[in-house]
Amino acid sequence: MDITFTPSVKAAQTRRGSRDGYARMEAKGTTRTFVDEGLAEFIANTRSFYLATASGDGQPYIQHRGGPPGFLRVIDENTLAFADFSGNRQYISTGNLDENAKAMIFIMDYRMRRRVKIWGTAKVVENDDTLIEQLMPDNYVARPEAAMVFTVNSWDTNCPQHIPLMVFAEDVEPLAERVAALEAENARLRKQVAVNRP
Repeated sequence: MDITFTPSVKAAQTRRGSRDGYARMEAKGTTRTFVDEGLAEFIANTRSFYLATASGDGQPYIQHRGGPPGFLRVIDENTLAFADFSGNRQYISTGNLDENAKAMIFIMDYRMRRRVKIWGTAKVVENDDTLIEQLMPDNYVARPEAAMVFTVNSWDTNCPQHIPLMVFAEDVEPLAERVAALEAENARLRKQVAVNRP
């Protein structure tokens, strides 16, 4: 809260009636400043997240990052990292981080209706083949160009309100195949019963 609750934010909270509740939370010291076991488990299952950066003059930018579960790695209790795959080659996040290291990771878990916000700083590590290779997911078809290393300053969770329930298509495909097989079996049995009916 010490990162996000600026004087302007606190003024808005006061104006809209939520300041007292957040002041009580601040007094309890609810800030989480390192990756605990629960966050590490959440990150290990992450297949998609948003990376927010801003240019030196404050122009914000949000970029989606995706990969197989575990492509976002917990290095230690203060550090996350991932292989920066080749994409549209605009390098907006990379350029922003060159002049402003502040960044944020926003992870949505639509299946479990959870979201996690992680504030910190980030840097792009180029020409470190060993690190990039360590971060590259096994058997994943992508070309890594660099590594992105994120230092965690603080993190928080949000309530599930208004998060739509969604699942990944690849999680549903085996179920769809099973349903199709059962429907085919059902049709075969119905036909057999009809043929054997006196």
